[in-house]
Amino acid sequence: MTSEKIIQKTITFVKEQLINAEGGHDWFHIERVYKNALLISKSENVDTFIVALGALLHDIADSKFHNGDETVGPKIAREFLFKLNVDSTVIEHVINIIENISFKGGNETQQFKSPELDVIQDADRLDAIGAIGIARCFNYGGFKNRALHNPEIAPNLNMSKAEYKASTAPTINHFYEKLLLLKDKMNTKTGRQIALNRHTFMELYLKQFYNEWDGNA
Repeated sequence: MTSEKIIQKTITFVKEQLINAEGGHDWFHIERVYKNALLISKSENVDTFIVALGALLHDIADSKFHNGDETVGPKIAREFLFKLNVDSTVIEHVINIIENISFKGGNETQQFKSPELDVIQDADRLDAIGAIGIARCFNYGGFKNRALHNPEIAPNLNMSKAEYKASTAPTINHFYEKLLLLKDKMNTKTGRQIALNRHTFMELYLKQFYNEWDGNA
């Protein structure tokens, strides 16, 4: 089976798997990450087949929707790729990408590194910032019934992975605990360039948010 055929089958599979997913982690999120990963790849020395598969399968079963179980996604991805007779080295690389792409509070040491992971991680993080990142952030906050903002609850920048996953803090706190940190965590030149514009937009948004919150605008 050709690479193009495998990618098309993967797209179909992911669409089916995520048909009822939460709005910030649905097929359209995957599609945006996939497109951004291919865009970034143009300026990087990477295997675009691995980038494509990794981007398409990176959120096939996000642990936050599976009681924190981080093994579900890799297991589904491995079984799917095995059925398509994808080369075992490619499968292992994609699984490593899925297992290491997540932010996890930003204080965890990444256990695996590759240029392909760098590209997909940047593409995924770009979708967490800017206008769409803001929309996804509040969409998930609503999904979890979180407060928009509570001035009495300060952001926690020193959370462990477990604390980060269990947090019920107001949505605005997530900007400081993750979104505003991503600009400086980009791996590629293209990722950094795109992130800068989106980061600036978020800063403007927060300024307007607080003005309205305080009755000044």
